[in-house]
Amino acid sequence: MTEADGAVVELLPSELVKVVLEGGTHAVIAHHADPVRRNYVRLVVGDRVRVALMPRDQSRGRVLERL
Repeated sequence: MTEADGAVVELLPSELVKVVLEGGTHAVIAHHADPVRRNYVRLVVGDRVRVALMPRDQSRGRVLERL
């Protein structure tokens, strides 16, 4: 898996978020990783996050941490 940094631009239903990666050319739909959800981390629009991109579909990912 590849990791990238980005910013949350939209909150979606079912704990999904839309993240624009650095450079602003690529947007991904991401869900919370287990440690993020377990520690009750709430993401809001504008938060900087680190995202692990899925190997087969680069438009999907998982939020690893809030930066």
